[in-house]
Amino acid sequence: MTQHPPSDHFRDKSVVEHLREARTRGAMAVQEVHGAEMPGHVAAGADAAKETSILLLVLWVIMFFFPSANNLLFSLIVCWGFAIWKTGRSALLGWSRIERLHRLIEQERWEIEHHREQERSELAEIYEAKGFSGKLLEDVLDVLMADDNRLLKVMLEEELGLTLQAFEHPLKQSIGALCGVLGASTLCLVGMFLSPLMGLPLCASITLIISTLLATKLERNLFFHTVIWHLALAALVAGSVYFISLLFTG
Repeated sequence: MTQHPPSDHFRDKSVVEHLREARTRGAMAVQEVHGAEMPGHVAAGADAAKETSILLLVLWVIMFFFPSANNLLFSLIVCWGFAIWKTGRSALLGWSRIERLHRLIEQERWEIEHHREQERSELAEIYEAKGFSGKLLEDVLDVLMADDNRLLKVMLEEELGLTLQAFEHPLKQSIGALCGVLGASTLCLVGMFLSPLMGLPLCASITLIISTLLATKLERNLFFHTVIWHLALAALVAGSVYFISLLFTG
């Protein structure tokens, strides 16, 4: 394989190193939850702080206006407020993801307009790795370089590893979040209505198992291990709240 020398466009990196870095940027930019603008631990902390503040705000409004609300009404209002938050939050995350994609597209378009020879070197490296060589390689490069729109699409897919058709509309993602919250809320509240003592924890466990089954099947992860970890975490949360409540109530 021909070793193409570094250039200013590549910031003293070889073409292979530049392609590896570009693929990393592309992969980070399409992450669903937090994106690539900040370190993962900072993004996780910021997102957790937002959800905690929203949940506490909802609880404060309920306690202020409905100090004597029964458990079912209290839970219903909490679910309603949380459903609105998750729906809007999913839409915002989806739009943020699209914005990151647009920035990458504009950056790649600028590179095509101002660094055509370097882009050709990248393409040559990519297609040499696919087995092209000699006149056939040069013919492929000439065809791709002749059309900027086609070149942009190829560079996004081959250099950054992006598949534009795979991006869902943010509103579709928000509808999915709304369905998730409403489905879980309905099942759990019906369980609470039928059995005030054990209905909610039983239905919450069922919801957890069903949602985990769906996610692990689509992601092809190990279902049994994932369910055990989720149920263990749920038990830890419920147990911690239970024992802290006992501590404060005597």
